[in-house]
Amino acid sequence: MANEKVKTEKSGKRIKSTQVEVSVILPVYNEEDNIVRQYEKLTSSMHKIGKKYEIIFVDDGSVDKSVELLSEIAQRDKNVKLVAFRRNFGQTAAMRAGIDHAVGDIIVFMDSDLQNESDDIELLLDKIEEGYDVAAGWRKKRHDKFFTRKVPSFFANHIIAWVTGVKLHDLGCSLKAFRADILKKVKLYGEMHRFIPVHASWIGASIIEVPVRHHARKYGKSKYGMMRTFKVLLDLITIKFLGSFSTKPIYLYGGLGIATMFLAAISAVLVITMKIFWRMNITGNPFFQLFFLFVILSVILALMGVQTEILIRIYHESTHRSPYYVKDVVDGPGNVKKNVKKVKKS
Repeated sequence: MANEKVKTEKSGKRIKSTQVEVSVILPVYNEEDNIVRQYEKLTSSMHKIGKKYEIIFVDDGSVDKSVELLSEIAQRDKNVKLVAFRRNFGQTAAMRAGIDHAVGDIIVFMDSDLQNESDDIELLLDKIEEGYDVAAGWRKKRHDKFFTRKVPSFFANHIIAWVTGVKLHDLGCSLKAFRADILKKVKLYGEMHRFIPVHASWIGASIIEVPVRHHARKYGKSKYGMMRTFKVLLDLITIKFLGSFSTKPIYLYGGLGIATMFLAAISAVLVITMKIFWRMNITGNPFFQLFFLFVILSVILALMGVQTEILIRIYHESTHRSPYYVKDVVDGPGNVKKNVKKVKKS
């Protein structure tokens, strides 16, 4: 294990750690005006922190000179890696690629547009060292356009907090730090990078929010627009389903089926009541049509629940994905196994 060293805790216990302590991941897309400044500023910040680090730039198919600039930097600085995509795959894919190439004990994400303050990384690392699994940045004084960025973000963050139960003020802030063992269990796809703290909370990660600085963009153009807010709200539906019903979808579809069957029963009672007391024609009664509609919906929802339940079971069994994650296993005096993963077979 050439990439490992042995260090000693205060208790005197010897533990193994990767040579790199902190991996900083920066997705890049057409940021040629910011790359060199970002690299110099981030390198200066990491030298102040004093930990062994690596910087991973993931170029997401830039069409400007970003790749050339990053390639030059990576060739002269052994602490820098460049992962260049063949085309634009999106920020989530870029972050996933960064995670796959990271070897540090702690993984930090930040933007490459100089809007995040690299000196604030130390604040996040301090919280990780205190025992938290995730330290999320909170841009209290955000320097963005009010109506197109701040207002949509405000409502989106409150809706997400209400739906998911993860009470963060600023899920959109890219500056975040994670324990690597937690982050590598998170499966990212689509546009789910905004919800990484939510994914981490599903496996029991402890999360704290840290106020960080935010700067107005000086160079280049923003890649975000109003459409991003609508995408977040649509992704939230998927997040809610995965978080609450990914192992028991029949509860969702079955519950909806029972609700529609209850509505069908109410419609039937109304039809019968109107026939007895008001001599209303049954076939011409709109509640009679609603009765059949609700019965059909109830049957469809029940069948969808069973089908989804079968698909979920196939997914978990084929991927050997565990329905739970173990933090520690204590097996006798002084014998503690960290981050042990058990797979429960059904």
